[in-house]
Amino acid sequence: MYVTAVEKTPADFWFDPLCPWAWMTSRWMLEVEKVRPVEVRWHVMSLAVLNEDKLDTMDERMRTIMRTEAWGPVRVCIAAAAKHGEQVLGPLYTALGTRFHNQGLPRDHETIVAALEEAGLPAELADVARSDAFDAELRASHEEGITKVGQDVGTPIIAVPGADGEQIAFFGPVVTPAPKGEAAARLWDGTLLVASTPGFYEIKRTRTQGPVFD
Repeated sequence: MYVTAVEKTPADFWFDPLCPWAWMTSRWMLEVEKVRPVEVRWHVMSLAVLNEDKLDTMDERMRTIMRTEAWGPVRVCIAAAAKHGEQVLGPLYTALGTRFHNQGLPRDHETIVAALEEAGLPAELADVARSDAFDAELRASHEEGITKVGQDVGTPIIAVPGADGEQIAFFGPVVTPAPKGEAAARLWDGTLLVASTPGFYEIKRTRTQGPVFD
């Protein structure tokens, strides 16, 4: 008797390492991989690209972040994927996100270099943060994700195969702390259930708690 491995469902996940809420969702997805036959495939989207035409509507703090901090990490991520393959995005995202969110380190050259080294990538990739050399690739990756859900959402975006073979895409879920074990599995099952319902668009309530990094 031969036992075959369960075929895993690909879950395409678009992230910007700057976003703490996307970070929470990404840690949940790593839990989902442990409890459901799911394989996450990481892709880059950009809050800087998403908001470049909305800067005048933002407060000064957010406008400064979008202009001075948001471009660098995503540029480094997209350059790493272009040069070394998309399989490096998961480890690099973990290394960056842990530093940015769990450790509260500055989003600067030194922090990015340390994350690259942890992910086994060349430190000189950090120089891309100040360059537009890979901006075309960044915009293409961003557009691939955002086209699936529309312009009125942010990061993360998740896309999975539907019953008819077409991808079902959705923003979120936004959750804190990241569920673990069976709680992660239940949230995944429920998210797929509502996302695959024809005509379903939104569930939302006011956030009463910030991201809990554990």
